[in-house]
Amino acid sequence: MITRLAERILRLRWLLIPLLLVLTLLAGAGAGKLHFTNDYQIFFSKENPQLLAFERLQDTYTQNDNILFVLAPEDSEVFTRDTLAAVEWLTEQAWQIPYSLRVDSISNFQHTYAEADDLVVENLVSNAADLDPAEIERIRRVALSEPLLVNRLIAPDAEVTGVNVVLQLPGENLTEETPEAVAHARDLVERFQARYPGIEVYTTGMVMMNNAFSEETRHDMATLVPAMFALIFVILLLLLRSLTASLATFVAIGLSILTAMGLAGWLGITLSPPSAFAPQIIMTLALANCVHVLVNFLHNMRLGHARRQAMLESLRINIQPIFLTSLTTAIGFLSMNFSDAPPFRDLGNIVAMGMGAAFVASIFLLPALMLVLPLRVRPQPETRRVAMDRLAEFCIRRKRPLLWGMSALILLLIAFIPRNELNDEFVKYFDPSIEFRAHTDFAVEHLTGMYTIEYSLPAGEPGGIADPGFLSRVEAFADWYRQQPQVMHVNTYTEIMKRLNMNLHGDDPDWYRLPRERELAAQYLLLYEMSLPYGLDLNNQINVDKSSTRLTVTVESMSSNDLLALEARAQAWLQEHAPEQVTEGASPTVMFAHIGKRNIQSMLGGTTLALVLISMILILALRSLRIGLISLIPNLVPAAMAFGLWGLLVGQVGLALSVVTGMTLGIVVDDTVHFLSKYLRARREQHLSSEHAVRYAFHTVGTALWMTTLILAAGFLVLAQSAFEVNAGMGMLSAMTILLALLADFLLLPPLLMALDRRRNY
Repeated sequence: MITRLAERILRLRWLLIPLLLVLTLLAGAGAGKLHFTNDYQIFFSKENPQLLAFERLQDTYTQNDNILFVLAPEDSEVFTRDTLAAVEWLTEQAWQIPYSLRVDSISNFQHTYAEADDLVVENLVSNAADLDPAEIERIRRVALSEPLLVNRLIAPDAEVTGVNVVLQLPGENLTEETPEAVAHARDLVERFQARYPGIEVYTTGMVMMNNAFSEETRHDMATLVPAMFALIFVILLLLLRSLTASLATFVAIGLSILTAMGLAGWLGITLSPPSAFAPQIIMTLALANCVHVLVNFLHNMRLGHARRQAMLESLRINIQPIFLTSLTTAIGFLSMNFSDAPPFRDLGNIVAMGMGAAFVASIFLLPALMLVLPLRVRPQPETRRVAMDRLAEFCIRRKRPLLWGMSALILLLIAFIPRNELNDEFVKYFDPSIEFRAHTDFAVEHLTGMYTIEYSLPAGEPGGIADPGFLSRVEAFADWYRQQPQVMHVNTYTEIMKRLNMNLHGDDPDWYRLPRERELAAQYLLLYEMSLPYGLDLNNQINVDKSSTRLTVTVESMSSNDLLALEARAQAWLQEHAPEQVTEGASPTVMFAHIGKRNIQSMLGGTTLALVLISMILILALRSLRIGLISLIPNLVPAAMAFGLWGLLVGQVGLALSVVTGMTLGIVVDDTVHFLSKYLRARREQHLSSEHAVRYAFHTVGTALWMTTLILAAGFLVLAQSAFEVNAGMGMLSAMTILLALLADFLLLPPLLMALDRRRNY
């Protein structure tokens, strides 16, 4: 049947070429509907409990989308006339950023003090250019003694300060809204530095991070994709030694990518940093299919066969294994639909569609092109086959030491798997060379942290936030957090209440404590709110009916495990000391801290299902339960070895690496399928012994296997050069898995076959 299909493909080549081109163009037209997202929430499914908790908090209070300007004067002193004037100017100008909702700085901090029987509420800094040294010293003293400012908007050493802009993005089109706000912020920085050249400005915040997701994805696609095309083309020329074959391969690859991305557009898939690299993955996988066809085709021609006969024989021995490898690879990528992160589902689906297109391109289009394009192949000996023959002899002679040696290596590497620690720090998703990462690192080191844990603490009734018991519990919770290591700042409105109590007792420091009467606390709050200017109300800290308050904890950069442990201790404290206020912490930091563990748990089911399906397919296709079970060993150990090696060299895994096992499972199976299909062909058709069948497999497919492995590893290693750590880590670990898979197929599978497949007749 396969021979008849191969003959029909070659006979209908002039029909297949235009037909496939037309179908590709129809599918590819959907690529125009693709667009990027720059919303970090794309990494979380709509059912994600941490996302739902965070959305509830944002619905109750103002959003946390912000741009933080960090100002670092050259003289390392914020409290000078020029720097305070610069802060005042930037604060006023920041209101002009599109979608700005609130601007906070030391200049517009609402300072309160008593004047006779009145409460005065005013900006801490006004008309900075006219301040005298005594006034500047007073401002310095107030700012550095204010808990709401230190380690949030002013550094304790007064060397750095910040201007924080909270944005209310409509959310109708974040692809345009976020860049619009960032462009205005960058323009403001340019104008600021032209006006105040002695002050360095760094920008960070959630809006800047969202924008970095999109910018760095586009940058990687503009640099890494062309680099990958160039690298692969050079490798093809060196390996195939045929310009026509290399160009025909690129046509097949291009049509596979266009088909997959077009179908993604028709299906309404949104591109994100992980899914945007689907074309590179499809390129490497499609290339592997093409190489298997071409290596055998060119080998036959160099032996002197006619072009048609050479291609017919290549198709005869490759259609089934290429179909199986395409199917198993697609299943491996489809298992990513179990991922808790939608971008990886999208990546899996796009690549799976690409594998379907690649199968059609390599089996139907590529052979047709190779028969119609001009081609010259000179008969010559195949030295690469000699090298494979020598490797086969080595494996046969040393089968017992190889079996034990490889087993020991596998066990040794697997022993290092527990060294891996789950960690998802979203700032570290970006390489230190990226502006956002560099600016954020500066802000964390000199001013305040990027990572937060937020709570909406319920008082139990409208107006309940004025209850002295509730205020005391909130204050105690804040004090407990301040005593924890790596906590930089705790923002709570109880600090305002203590200050107001002091102010309304003649600024007597002895009264810097919480009001002890509910009515008094409610009056203080009402008086204060009525005195606040537009845009600086307390909606970011208390809800509308005053039945709950927001407490925000800012922490240093810390691992996911450490952050989750801190939040767990906070929950235990609430359970013991304030059971009425028990509520889960919510923030992007908490969301990312949970996602790696959630993704691993969800991917276990997907990977297991993929493994079962792939194993059943192999057993049925190879028509041998014994060989199918033997194949499980070289299919499973590469990922385990790679994670062990990763534990030894790196030791941290996160969101992206949690999908690598499922993603590479189908790829790893490819080499095993090709080797076993040739092995079984020798056993069944030529009735060879297991040793001679191993020789036959190495001779016929060994060269193609190391070529395709080289190409696949090169492709993923290019992905590993991404400045986006999620893609870089995924690329590096995938490359390691693929290389270790070749090692298993060349040095472990043959000894296994010779040891376990001793049947004389098939």
